[in-house]
Amino acid sequence: MDIRKLTDMIAASPQIEIEDLEALAGLGYKSIMSNRPDGEDPGQPSAEVVRAVAKAAGLAFAHVPVVVGSISDADIETFGTALKELPQPVLGFCRTGTRTTTLWALSQSPTLGVAPVLSTASQAGYDLSALRSRLEARSPAGAMKKLSLSSDVLIVGAGSAGIATAASLLKRRPGLDILIVDPSDHHAYQPGWTMVGGGIFKSQDTVRPMRDIIPDGVRWEKVAVAAFEPERSMASLVDGRTVGYRMMVAAPGIKLNGGAIEGLEDSLGRNGVTSNYRFDTAPYTWSLVQNLKGGRALFTQPPMPIKCAGAPQKALYLSGDHWFRKGRINDIDIEFHNAGPVLFGVKDYVPALMEYMTKYRADLNFGSRLVSVDGPSKTATFARTGSDGTVTEDRRGFDMIHVCPPQIAPDFIRESPLAAASGWIEVDEATLQHKRFENIFALGDAASTSNAKTAAAARKQAPVVAENLLAVMDGKAMPCVYDGYGSCPLTVERGKIVLAEFGYGGKPLPTFPAWLIDGTKPSSLAWYLKSEALPPIYWHGMLKGREWLVSPEVKSSAA
Repeated sequence: MDIRKLTDMIAASPQIEIEDLEALAGLGYKSIMSNRPDGEDPGQPSAEVVRAVAKAAGLAFAHVPVVVGSISDADIETFGTALKELPQPVLGFCRTGTRTTTLWALSQSPTLGVAPVLSTASQAGYDLSALRSRLEARSPAGAMKKLSLSSDVLIVGAGSAGIATAASLLKRRPGLDILIVDPSDHHAYQPGWTMVGGGIFKSQDTVRPMRDIIPDGVRWEKVAVAAFEPERSMASLVDGRTVGYRMMVAAPGIKLNGGAIEGLEDSLGRNGVTSNYRFDTAPYTWSLVQNLKGGRALFTQPPMPIKCAGAPQKALYLSGDHWFRKGRINDIDIEFHNAGPVLFGVKDYVPALMEYMTKYRADLNFGSRLVSVDGPSKTATFARTGSDGTVTEDRRGFDMIHVCPPQIAPDFIRESPLAAASGWIEVDEATLQHKRFENIFALGDAASTSNAKTAAAARKQAPVVAENLLAVMDGKAMPCVYDGYGSCPLTVERGKIVLAEFGYGGKPLPTFPAWLIDGTKPSSLAWYLKSEALPPIYWHGMLKGREWLVSPEVKSSAA
């Protein structure tokens, strides 16, 4: 048994076995608490079986089951009450002990303080640092600062999805009381960062002050959300305040999980290690490309989902195009390491992309996942999955490596009641309404929808959310559906783009007729659209509620 003492009141443990209960009584424990739902793992003993055997061993028992990433305030209160009422000391268990420790920390931080509970958990081997904002919101200092806010519509996140939804709501209902919560000073046009890495855009042209982007008439609180209480239509902020709402739109974006790759965060931005996924490192990509005269250039793509799934290979194409034009392509060995099994998830666009992989002499490596980067020694380690499922490690030297970091939902989302088991916000793919809380909608990168996570998808989703949210607010049936549309302009060379547009299931959904832009072939007009038209369409169209070519699809039953 792996028992880790937290206090004299309670210890945490991974799943215990039935035969352990008598030994636990012998160790002096008076009570057992299970924090696992029944049936979570095959062969896991049910709560009632544990209760019966515990009783026979003279132990009290309580069952406070919680789901990973979905611990609510009600769960915390139930745990705290059970801990007070059970004979002590108590042994709490779950799959690993983390949920038990998390419940203990959240229930005790108002009295013990944030630093002590984090320290205690750490000493027991549980890293709860990602919970700090939620713990602080529950602390005495947070309670003293509490000042309630309210709004008809709370929008969490002022990225492309959040701002576009606010603008679309105001277009339909001027004067609607909307509050946006986001801690950022600046708003970024992230689709431009690939072009920065290719020497086409300047990085400063992709960002603007947030105050200039918030729609007129919308209130903005420059602060982060700590936790959600959807049963009470309330959100807690990291400064201790709470926000009440009638309706909520969750559009918090996505988290670059660079820490999942050993050594990446220490190396990124120097030693030939770069990424177009960050504003501060995209210019470094172009610097490396210009200065590389020969050697090996690696480009990586992690397991899905990621935002803009074409961006990892866009970096390769624009780099390869530069080296081709400069006559260096035969002196540089290009490798593309993709953790997935195919070059692109929609087969209609693969033939054109393969032509460019051949042109740039790129070595394709599927089932190859980057696991570590050593910048000073310029080596990268990949886990390669063979056709028989075996995994081997392969170390590759490099002169330049472009890394696409793994990506997950933000911590405060994954830990919230809004999250599905996957960690993404659990919504209906067609209506974008939360599956369990009818006054909540979600869109953009953090939603659980299976579409490509792109700004083009958010542009199509925003008016759907606006229409459906207002309908729910008015007690009417939701009239609109989202078809999964996403767009990925694949910059295969300077001056040409393969314009991939598709919906759910990989169904092609071209905006333009094939005689104008055939998305399966490189197009100069598509390049013009990406380089010249889309930035102003973004700043002056999408973020202003101008829904050019993205009118919501109306359900026939609601027509």
